[in-house]
Amino acid sequence: MLLRVNDLSAGYGLLKVLWDVNIVVNNGEKVALIGPNGAGKTTLLKTIVGLVKPFNGRVFFEGEDITDIPTYLRVRKGISLVPEGGRVIPKLTVLENLLVAATTKEAKEKLSDTLELIYTLFPILKERKDQLAGTLSGGEQRMLAIARGLISRPKLLLVDEVSLGLAPKVVTQIYEVFNELSKLGITLLLVEQYVVKVLKSTDRAYLLEQGRVVLEGPSEELLKNDYIRKTYIGE
Repeated sequence: MLLRVNDLSAGYGLLKVLWDVNIVVNNGEKVALIGPNGAGKTTLLKTIVGLVKPFNGRVFFEGEDITDIPTYLRVRKGISLVPEGGRVIPKLTVLENLLVAATTKEAKEKLSDTLELIYTLFPILKERKDQLAGTLSGGEQRMLAIARGLISRPKLLLVDEVSLGLAPKVVTQIYEVFNELSKLGITLLLVEQYVVKVLKSTDRAYLLEQGRVVLEGPSEELLKNDYIRKTYIGE
């Protein structure tokens, strides 16, 4: 077990967004987090990485309670977040975006090897390494956002809606990269609106509605679930 979230409630100010959420992500898994807009998926990822403080409940990583430690220490322990839409620094080059993300000791020590890996996964980023990130296409910016998330050499990569608004061909390319990352031993927790795509590409899944986990199980079983097929796939 790599990540365990126990009875987690969280939100913003007096607004409660998550209610007693329990999820588990095991080493090497690809896990999907699906649900409608406003269900609390992004809030859950932000709470796991420490950007949102929970009202109650605990977050465990590799058996250690990390609920009260700051974000930068969670990054050092091996958690990395690719934010919704894949944000990059537009006035820096592709390479500069990657370099400024190397904030941990391990990231700096392994930077050369990590860049080589990134350029293997995303050849277009090698071609564009001296180009301003703001001039990249939408798909290339998402690739750069994922690459930035890999710079810290994470054990767990949290990915929030990285395929939102992208062409199907680009989405397929990104999911091929996710498969490669899984082969490399990186565990993935994916928030995704493309329900069929993500359920076909992951091991297990959780359905979050109105801040609560309402369904969970093997992704292939959820893909066959009548409620999911009717509500989220349109059948």
